[in-house]
Amino acid sequence: MRNALNVRQAGFERKKQLMALLFIAPWLVGFLLFFVAPLITSLNYSFNKLQMTDDGYELIPQGLANYEYAVGVHESFNRLLTEAALDMVINVPLIVIFSLFLATLLNQKFRGRALARAVFFLPVILASGVMTSIENSSFMADIMASNAEAGMSGGAVQFLQSFDLQRMMLESGFPPTFVDYLSGAVDRIYSIISRSGVQVLIFLAGLQSISSSLYEASKIEGATAYEAFWKITFPMVSPLILTNVVYSIIDSFVNNEVTTLINDVAFKQLNFGASSAMAWIYFTIVALLLAVSSFLISRKVFYNG
Repeated sequence: MRNALNVRQAGFERKKQLMALLFIAPWLVGFLLFFVAPLITSLNYSFNKLQMTDDGYELIPQGLANYEYAVGVHESFNRLLTEAALDMVINVPLIVIFSLFLATLLNQKFRGRALARAVFFLPVILASGVMTSIENSSFMADIMASNAEAGMSGGAVQFLQSFDLQRMMLESGFPPTFVDYLSGAVDRIYSIISRSGVQVLIFLAGLQSISSSLYEASKIEGATAYEAFWKITFPMVSPLILTNVVYSIIDSFVNNEVTTLINDVAFKQLNFGASSAMAWIYFTIVALLLAVSSFLISRKVFYNG
């Protein structure tokens, strides 16, 4: 009897493994067909200088010269890389906290809930079109300049920023570091909202998968809504916090000034060796940040069952 049960469990585990492999098979095939060759080519370029010839191009070995140029010679790569990393450190916690808070609100039963969810997901739908054009253009700068010319720099322009929040909080005795972080979060509210759509949906899916019997049992035991959130909701969605942190980190590094610089070095200056070296430095830093974040968060993740 026990042997039959063990065989059945082993068969179930093998079935789960096969289903997992089947699930990741499309990504694995796509990675092998479309990403492995460009990765190897890019790594090869980073140690060479690409020179055009009558027959196409030739690679002239450079050793680590391209990496030394990217890190020690180029005038803006280090600065842009540091700014991108700092923006990630500031934005990702804000995005995850805002997404969880908003998903918790949208998970409540109220009239117009579907419309509210659609409104908060609209920035994701529009990100590939109009919103991206606005972000990448001088649209907001033109508005600020026109307001300044109209004598509105003290009122309407400041309305978009953190008002006197920083001054008031400092006068109230809050630590300067906390005040700077919070006032910076207010100034970044547009960026936070526009990058939170996918994370909100992921949290919503997790919240809706939590059994209502857990909340009913907590009410019978006299737990408050605050206690239910920290004892039930937060532990149950903690695996999704890790998922959203990884997604937010990658999303913050996909399209910024560093990627624009790498493209310019490659296709405007035609320096493919230096561009490849910059790309691999960038990739390494992103991979390290992902590894550290995943290691720290996964230690606190609660997996039900």
